[in-house]
Amino acid sequence: MNAAKSDCPAGLSGKRIALTLGSGGARGYAHIGVIEELVARGYEITAISGCSMGAVIGGIYAAGKLDDYREWVEGLGSFGVLRLLDFSFGTMGAMHGRKLMGKIGAMIGEVNIEDLPIAFTAVATDLTRQREVWFQKGPLLKAIRASIAIPGIFTPIEDGPRLLVDGGLLNPLPIISNVSADADLVMAVNVTASSSSLVTLEELLPDDESTCSERRRGEGDRGKDESEELSWVGDMLTRRWLRSAGKEADRDLDEQGSGGLGQREWGRLAMILTSFDITQAALARYRVAGCPPDILIEVPKSVCGSFEFQRARELVRLGRHLTCQALDRLETCGVVTEQERIRN
Repeated sequence: MNAAKSDCPAGLSGKRIALTLGSGGARGYAHIGVIEELVARGYEITAISGCSMGAVIGGIYAAGKLDDYREWVEGLGSFGVLRLLDFSFGTMGAMHGRKLMGKIGAMIGEVNIEDLPIAFTAVATDLTRQREVWFQKGPLLKAIRASIAIPGIFTPIEDGPRLLVDGGLLNPLPIISNVSADADLVMAVNVTASSSSLVTLEELLPDDESTCSERRRGEGDRGKDESEELSWVGDMLTRRWLRSAGKEADRDLDEQGSGGLGQREWGRLAMILTSFDITQAALARYRVAGCPPDILIEVPKSVCGSFEFQRARELVRLGRHLTCQALDRLETCGVVTEQERIRN
């Protein structure tokens, strides 16, 4: 599911993109494919705004480490994801997120947002003042950690009088921060999109397991994610670990996004994440309506669950495939517009 705001956006002649990457947990891996396709087509990303997983991907790309990150997440598998879980025994969140941020920190180092080569904004929410917080300077790692702090899942960040949690609580698709960016086109990627049917990831991926741009270049697929076959084992171990820590286990992690929502026995984690997804999907629609981007790419929230991080390879492919389709339409439109200009 992807669409352009209009048949021929103003500024079509340029290839400078202000990119907004939305929140959505594991579905945010699609952002990697979006960026890769833009770069492969010769588009220049001049500004990035991101929320939650969008802040992770956008920040890592701005720091020049997206290739390293992709290689890491595609090799994780369920057991690798499991090893990143560091449970908190406090009352403000189930996980600290120290292992995850330690790995990201080892990749990007101690870098400040204002020193990045690309203008970058990460969005968080201040629970104390009940308002958005835009990180446009200061430590990149701190901004990312604040932006991903899903209430009840990750412990919040205490920053002076502010108590910072996931930006998706108020603004899962922060398009407005890119409106004044030095760019020809504003592009937004919504990975919590609603759809008329519960479409699956497999239904959206191309049959020949390659993106349309890869087919043009004759590149092969990077291969099937072998960790898929181990996902149920990882989920079983996760449930056992949660029980041993005295927490209520989510009995149906493996059914997130599978289309069986009406038949699921709801556990605490599934209830929190699905409720958060629904809220973010509604808020993202309002953001798009209030500030329509020139190009909108939508990934239905039914393609996978928020914590299915073992599916990175497929989700990257999906993001690249949908971006390829959107840019094909955009560039065809540009050819038509140029022909009309010559005729006139």
